[in-house]
Order: sequence, then structure tokens, then C-alpha cells
Amino acid sequence: MVVSPHISRAFAIGGIGFMVLGLLCYAAGLRVNTTRSIPVGLYWMTDEAVARGQYVLFCPPQTLLFEEAKRRGYIGAGFCPGNYGYMMKRVLAAADDRVVIAGEGVSINGKLLPASEPFKADKAGRAMPHISSGTYTLAKSELLLMSDGSPTSFDGRYFGAVDASQVKGVIQPLLIW
Repeated sequence: MVVSPHISRAFAIGGIGFMVLGLLCYAAGLRVNTTRSIPVGLYWMTDEAVARGQYVLFCPPQTLLFEEAKRRGYIGAGFCPGNYGYMMKRVLAAADDRVVIAGEGVSINGKLLPASEPFKADKAGRAMPHISSGTYTLAKSELLLMSDGSPTSFDGRYFGAVDASQVKGVIQPLLIW
């Protein structure tokens, strides 16, 4: 089958136009979530201050734990330092909250979070990277970022609190499914 040069050119122009539109949407603040850590859908970056209960987009800190997570495919490659991809989670605890990470799950201020039990191994049978179990009182600049809907999310139950400076912005759902 021979394809007309006019059709090829039209597809090329259409593809370039689609890429430009995508870049413009990204620059304006549109973000897409394809994981189950937060509801799948389209989100909008805002300039709101970070607070408990909000969804945020953050760059993982450059640590051995996150390096291992990237090697295993728990997080993707991207534009964050360390070539990490952005992560999207919900802020479940902040300054002065008491967080307990234990075998039965994560508790915040004495309340056990549903579906927060850390897995000992991943689907490939490898031991999950994790911080030490224990009780932590979050410092002023610390946030516990977790999924509130997926028991299999790679989140604070494994990597603990992150510094608020890692957060790139609050994201608000536009269209979720």
C-alpha cells in the first residue's frame, strides 16, 4: 500500500500540533495521573498552600531507598533530581502529628489508617524497601504523603515523611474516573 505524501504530511503536522497542545497544557498546569495512588484522571496545579487532606505533586528526595524504587519500577524516570518522575499523593499528616509505622499499618495521632499495612515483598517476591518501624513526630517541614485508596501504593508507609520543599504544588482534580 502506498501512502500519499499529502497524507503523511498531514499526519506529521497533526502529530506536531498534538505535541504542542500537550506542552501548552502542561505549562499551564494540567497534570495526568495514571496510577491508583490517587484517583486516576486530570488534575490542575494550583498555588494553594500545602495542607492536610490535599493532593500534591512532589519530587522524591535523592536517597538510596528511592534509587532502589526507581530500579524496580515503583517510580518512573522523569524530570526530578536523580532522574526520578513526579509522584502524586495525599497529605495525610503534617507538623506535630504523631505517626506510627508498624507491621499492622500506619497510624496518625492514634488512628490506624485503613489499607495501610506495608507489604513485606513486592509481586516479584523481592523484599520491599522501607524505613524502620517506629513512632515519629513530624517536624514543621515534614509531610506524610500516602495513598488514601490503594493498599499497594508505594508511599509513606515505605519511605516515611518527606520535606515539604519536595512538593512542587497542590493539585486539584478536574476529571477523575
